[in-house]
Amino acid sequence: MAEIYIQRNILVSYLIWYFFDVSREILKGWKNFLVFNLNYFSIPILIKTLFSHWRQYKWSYGRGFDLKRYAEAFFSNMISRILGAMVRSVLILIGILTEILILIFGSVLFLGWLILPAILILGLIFGFKMIL
Repeated sequence: MAEIYIQRNILVSYLIWYFFDVSREILKGWKNFLVFNLNYFSIPILIKTLFSHWRQYKWSYGRGFDLKRYAEAFFSNMISRILGAMVRSVLILIGILTEILILIFGSVLFLGWLILPAILILGLIFGFKMIL
């Protein structure tokens, strides 16, 4: 890659490096943060198992038919599923909010990187105007 830049003007090489090479690496890093957060909070798995039992706590109905035992197992299993859905919903919400924050901060960083040369040039122009 260095051989390509030797034959070009240094300004052209700098602009290609700044706007293409580094911008591509910033986008790759941003994507890595988004994928890591998605896997860290296990959002796809939590959505698939939203109404599963909490920590696989489930009560057996037993053999035969006993209304008291059946009602106890049914309501205990429902409480376990509701508790699981509540905890998973909170984790999904936290994960999605974190994804949104990563999207916002990543876009600010990327756009800031792209407009940084313009800010530098404008700062120099206004600085010289203040001196003169």
